[in-house]
Amino acid sequence: MNDVLRLQGIGKTYNPGTPAAVPVLSDLDLSIGRGEVVALVAPSGAGKSTLLHIAGLLDTPDEGQVVLQGRDLTGASDRLRTQARRRELGFVYQFHHLLPEFSALENVVLPQLANGTPAGAARTRARSLLARVGLTEREAHRPAAMSGGEQQRVAFCRALANAPALMLADEPTGNLDPGTADQVFDLLMNVVRETGLSALIATHNMELAGRMDRVVRLG
Repeated sequence: MNDVLRLQGIGKTYNPGTPAAVPVLSDLDLSIGRGEVVALVAPSGAGKSTLLHIAGLLDTPDEGQVVLQGRDLTGASDRLRTQARRRELGFVYQFHHLLPEFSALENVVLPQLANGTPAGAARTRARSLLARVGLTEREAHRPAAMSGGEQQRVAFCRALANAPALMLADEPTGNLDPGTADQVFDLLMNVVRETGLSALIATHNMELAGRMDRVVRLG
């Protein structure tokens, strides 16, 4: 099995069985290979965020299977789904969602501590990740003292903190100016390629999408 993620026959409807029912996804198949970086392109309302939430075990489909690392987690318990999210998935959003009261280093350490990593090892890995994206001299700064591009680079490091198999990113450069977005995307791709990480990245930027291995379109 070479797929990190396989979605098969996914269907999702909000408010099913009511006049307000909204079908979002129907019989959708998607697979992400190991080391593959896939762009997800969709107009607003086509189900992009729903798909990412289902892939990230944050939501459940009405139909179909979600197989992560060869395990069918479609009907798994909340405990197992939480464990899989912590250990096998990394998330990056349009807005960084860093914890404002903590430094860049601490923001990358915390998810490791939640996953049971000893504090010393967590700090060592956090420093290594921040160095990879050029933030060694900013590790003691809180988010408010950092630029938008720096904040998003910290968010990437946080997503990679527990060495996931798959990163899910929702418009990760959408809140940045074009020049900064390009720089941050280059850093992201370099780290992804160096680590052999798989990624599903939603974007409206077709130039960035074209630099990934494959483009999947919804709607």
